[in-house]
Amino acid sequence: MSIRITALYIFVTFLCIYAWKDWFKSLCGLILLMAVIEHPDMPKTVLGIQGLNPWNLLFAMIFLAWAASRRREGLTWDMPRHISVLLLMYLGVILFGVLRAVLDRSYIQDYPLKSLISEELINTVKWVLPGILLFDGCRTRRQVVIVLACILSIWCLIAVQLHRLLPLGSILQDGGGIEYTRIAIKNMGYAATDLSVMLAGASWGLLAAVPLVQRKYWVMILAAAGIVFTAMALTGGRAGYLAWGGMGLVLCLLKWRKYLLLAPIVVMLLPMIFPGAVGRMLQGFGQTDVAGQSTVDDYSITSGRTLIWPHVIDKICESPLVGHGRLAMARTGLMTYLALEYSEGEAVGHAHNMYLDTLLDNGILGSLPIFFFWGLMVLYSTRLFRSDNRLCSAVGGVALASMLAELLGGIAGQRFYPREHTMGMWIAMFLMLRVYVEERQIQARLTNTGDSWNSQTFGQQMAIV
Repeated sequence: MSIRITALYIFVTFLCIYAWKDWFKSLCGLILLMAVIEHPDMPKTVLGIQGLNPWNLLFAMIFLAWAASRRREGLTWDMPRHISVLLLMYLGVILFGVLRAVLDRSYIQDYPLKSLISEELINTVKWVLPGILLFDGCRTRRQVVIVLACILSIWCLIAVQLHRLLPLGSILQDGGGIEYTRIAIKNMGYAATDLSVMLAGASWGLLAAVPLVQRKYWVMILAAAGIVFTAMALTGGRAGYLAWGGMGLVLCLLKWRKYLLLAPIVVMLLPMIFPGAVGRMLQGFGQTDVAGQSTVDDYSITSGRTLIWPHVIDKICESPLVGHGRLAMARTGLMTYLALEYSEGEAVGHAHNMYLDTLLDNGILGSLPIFFFWGLMVLYSTRLFRSDNRLCSAVGGVALASMLAELLGGIAGQRFYPREHTMGMWIAMFLMLRVYVEERQIQARLTNTGDSWNSQTFGQQMAIV
């Protein structure tokens, strides 16, 4: 056993024991472990038992400690009822989709039932549970700041790993070098497209948190944002580039309007600083056909997605209301057909569009609660981000940036199902909900007592909750 693995087990054992004294701090330690959970050296099992790994073991201990301490700490479940209902419906959609896959295993007979349930159900739902625990237990300003720091630290640590994995010169790479980058990132445990989208949101999330720290630390936060942005550029993921640019425009329109004046300067500087990234974005534009005329290559621009999407839409139309259930791409035979027709045998495992993906699996009826939930989260995050209170603005900005990255990047990939690389986003989402609920509760108390509301009042009230 290596020194790093020994240190990991010591760290996990300590947090398991400490959870019975302070489960909240142990949960923060669990969140930080997400930065290395996909590292090749991270143990996937303990004693060869599937599902029993250090992360799962630690979470189980924290969950038991949280359940035992709720009454002692006087915690009450105060999530807005409509959000609780939407979350339960979200869970119901996932459960129903997996059940349909269990009962109809067409084209997935080689996928063991135990693995299907473990991967498509348990390993989907579990990434949301830490956020739910944090919503319940995060009741003070100090706790909110700690969680926010943990979220930003995850993203920064993953960016640092990416910098260690790929030379900085990868930013200058042309299309031919992208395959090496994708293989290297895959060996890190992630897909390049996933990291690109995640880091796009992380870079703007760090900038949103700047007002929360003292001015003497602003340089550190800005430097961290630069490291994360550069790591995103290293991935070569065009979905991340699209998400980054779209988010910047949205955030500036919502609150940072004066920075729109810098947009032309950024547009001029990017080709000089990141020529490889700009080349990737413009791939497929301005190509010359046999007649010498300039054309636009839809296949190159979308990496073949324009060939996949019509077939996905046709399958959606076959069952528009309830969809086909989980793993619909495989279970309807579409994955096999696309692999033989367009990908030279390479599997096309999902729709490469999160909106088509959920409609294919869950239909209109199953997708509506998912869309409503995400819409409300974006709305609440926007309200907090526009707040004059620095804590509200930072939490809302981090949550909004991470969600917008997923939604914009979802045009070319991603999924509405929780996954490892989106856990930071889900935690930011539930942290935002906690601050949103606290703000509403404090406003209600001040209204009942006849006192006026302002951002300083919220800071004082939140500190003593």
